[in-house]
Amino acid sequence: MSLLVIAALVVVALGRVDAGQGQGTELEAERQIAADTAQSERLAIDTEATSLGRAAAAYTPTTPSTPAATLKVLTSGRKAVLGSALFDPLTGRPLAADGLPVSLTGADVVAMASGQGAIRPRLMTSGNGCCLLYFAKVPSPAQSADTDQDQNTSPDPSRRPWLLVLSEHLPRLTAYGDGRTADLLDAAGGVLVTTAKGTASAAADSGLPVAAAHAAKAQGHRSDASGSMLGATEGGRRTVAGWARVASATGPGHTDDLGLLVLTSRAVPATTASVDYSGFGLTAAGALAGIALVLWLVLWFCVQRPLLGLVVSARRMARGAVGRGADAWDEPARPVPVSGFGEPARIGRAMESLRQQLTGESGPPGPAARRGPGCRALALVAVVLVAGWAIPMIFLLNRVDTATSVPASVVADQQARTEIAANRVWQVLDQSHTALGELAGGLSGRSPAAQTEVLRRALADHKQFRSMYMLDGSGDITLRVGARPLRSSIHVPGGSGIDTVDTSGRIPVITVYAQVPGTNGGEPAAGSVLLGEFDVKSLNSLLSRPQLGRVWLTDADDKVLAATVGHRAFPALPEPGLTRLIRSGRGTPGTATSAVHASFAGLSVDAAAPLPQNGPTVGLPWHVVTADGAAARRLPAAQAEHRTALAGILGIAAGVVCLGWLHAVVIRPLRTVALLGERLAEGDRRTVLYPVNHDEVGSLTRSLELIRQALVEGDRGGGSSLADTPSSSRSRPENVPQR
Repeated sequence: MSLLVIAALVVVALGRVDAGQGQGTELEAERQIAADTAQSERLAIDTEATSLGRAAAAYTPTTPSTPAATLKVLTSGRKAVLGSALFDPLTGRPLAADGLPVSLTGADVVAMASGQGAIRPRLMTSGNGCCLLYFAKVPSPAQSADTDQDQNTSPDPSRRPWLLVLSEHLPRLTAYGDGRTADLLDAAGGVLVTTAKGTASAAADSGLPVAAAHAAKAQGHRSDASGSMLGATEGGRRTVAGWARVASATGPGHTDDLGLLVLTSRAVPATTASVDYSGFGLTAAGALAGIALVLWLVLWFCVQRPLLGLVVSARRMARGAVGRGADAWDEPARPVPVSGFGEPARIGRAMESLRQQLTGESGPPGPAARRGPGCRALALVAVVLVAGWAIPMIFLLNRVDTATSVPASVVADQQARTEIAANRVWQVLDQSHTALGELAGGLSGRSPAAQTEVLRRALADHKQFRSMYMLDGSGDITLRVGARPLRSSIHVPGGSGIDTVDTSGRIPVITVYAQVPGTNGGEPAAGSVLLGEFDVKSLNSLLSRPQLGRVWLTDADDKVLAATVGHRAFPALPEPGLTRLIRSGRGTPGTATSAVHASFAGLSVDAAAPLPQNGPTVGLPWHVVTADGAAARRLPAAQAEHRTALAGILGIAAGVVCLGWLHAVVIRPLRTVALLGERLAEGDRRTVLYPVNHDEVGSLTRSLELIRQALVEGDRGGGSSLADTPSSSRSRPENVPQR
């Protein structure tokens, strides 16, 4: 019965493999790419807003500081600034301005300057296009003179902080994957920025941006909403598009009020080749049903039917042996039919010998006949039959072809998402490097106590660091905040950058470092270096993205620095193919690579992308490597392989369990009864037969025990048999009617 159930499951499972759902897979991949791109855009805006706020908060004006001088100090190191202005918190009028005009039409400058907390960026549209306005509160000279009062709650309005406003271009939007177009939209669906990689293959569809904006509005207040759409069809190709909000997924963020959307699109074939697996499912199910029928017939004719006949004969002999029933004296005269196979046949021969001993038809019992194959051989044959069906299902049938079963678009999407992940890692490293450089510059000329306080506040703001500390010229730590440093090297780095300090410990030690300027005209103090050690957990969480699979960050030796799966320090990648994939792209620096690898676990879509070679990662040969099982992609061929193998595993498991149960409940008790019956027929009268089972085997055992007792009584009476027993002693009971 269980095999028939599995046969039905095979028909249902393989019949539901939809070969036409490849477009659904492409839509989901496009949605994830849009979400990844939106996250990178959000990270860029958050980084700029946070950096400006920290720089403004760290600024210490002096009494003669003018608004123009303050504005110059705060904007001199920012290359992307289009225009800047410093506003009076009392009147809302600009105190100083530089670059393109900054318009705050409709904004209450006084309320923004006097409000609590940070001010979120705003989108500004002007004749020069769209730009983002970043805000920060800058301590005024009057406020700095009175440090005992809070800058936002001071009762003296003249001591309120100035409002700094910077206008910058929208973050650079990158399209990943050849033939993909990426657009940055406003809340109404207007295109603010557009870019494409390679030859944009998406069919022109002017309705997609507006449709994406409507879809985002329908999601309500979900800040991290995303989705996918189908666009126009042109030349046998149809546009698939994904959209995602540029907003925080974990809580209130700088980008939540901007209403920005990322829309990505590309063209895919409008029709896909269809493969029908229902015919294979019916064939496989029919073969399993046939095996189940053959096994049932074999067990019925070789075991069950002969066993039922033996039970009837044993009961008849037992009634004759104890003299019960109206025709008890006629029962032993009937020969026992010897039929079946193995143990039933052995029991039948033993019972026939016992019958002859009861009736005196034979002399002293002789040795039992030589034993042939038993019911265990039948069980073994049954296992072989089921395995003959299951093993090809697991290892041979419906196996996907590495070269053709995974569409090229799926591999390209994995590579694109890996490139986005590598860019996201670069963004965090670049942000950390910039922040540490600004922090090192602010430590110059301060007392150790003041430096410690500055680093303590900075460590609380920069969650990616586990500790910050300063080194002197000999490599000794002169100041530290946070956890105990893991570094074991005493090398004092020069300049600034990112490095892996220790490559032999239990935890990778990745540091960002920058020189602390001295007080003599800004020259670095001898051996004074500020370092920040990365928390590996923050890097692990940075790599994790939905439906990207397993992700690793590797160093120059292809050893793992961080991963989304558990790992020890500096292990090799789990698959040799991943290492080969990294090395295959090193011939062309900055190039991502991808491939499909086959293993015992199935097909895996893998990709490797180097970190962008600019900023602090120049010369840093790190890679982001991803591997996602093809089964997780819900590709028709992969689903068919997975379900076929699962059916084979279920089939062989059910066969083993059922035949194991048959061996424990039927075959083994039958072997025991056959052995005891042969011993009884050979003359063993002392072994008592205890019925253990409450089934046919138990009934057979009880009858044989009654026969044994009758033979013992006959032996005590001088070896007389039922044939020699007087008829008066075998008379009918009084309550039995005459025939």
